[in-house]
Amino acid sequence: MKAWQTTNSEYLYKTPFGNLRKDTCRLPNGMTINDYYVSEFSDWVNAVVITEDGELVLVEQYRHGGQNFYLEIPAGKIEAGETDEEGILREVREETGYTSLEKPVLIGEFMVNPAAQNNKIKTFLVMGAYKAGDQQLDETEDIRVKLIDFKEFGRLIREREIQTQLFTASAYYMAKAVLRDT
Repeated sequence: MKAWQTTNSEYLYKTPFGNLRKDTCRLPNGMTINDYYVSEFSDWVNAVVITEDGELVLVEQYRHGGQNFYLEIPAGKIEAGETDEEGILREVREETGYTSLEKPVLIGEFMVNPAAQNNKIKTFLVMGAYKAGDQQLDETEDIRVKLIDFKEFGRLIREREIQTQLFTASAYYMAKAVLRDT
């Protein structure tokens, strides 16, 4: 197998949220694809946050692309000068008011959708979380914090009793496997 060669690349738009790039690619078999679109986004982090009482700390918010409210694990972009661990603890604190004295444990690092996106996500497990204060939301955020028993969350996903997204479901099952193996 050989990688594709990019013979031309142009940006259709650039925004603080993300960019859309159009590439012309030559495949190893000689074929050319003239309009291959790549969405460029920043890498981000998310975390399965479990309280001292075994509850999963979740955020519920409206997601315009899905036209619905979704129950998710806390997530966000890393700010300049932050480590991934510092960034996820900041995001958890801002979105939920929770924090932990335990160091976040990296349980996965994945490309989001390498067919059409360039970014990756790092998933952490944060144990021993406790309420440390109020949320510190951005002006565009409207987030409700929900606590659900960690063991019960898998059933809620399987039986489709909650609206969630793939990153939350996969992170939950990764955390469950890590906790089972320890």
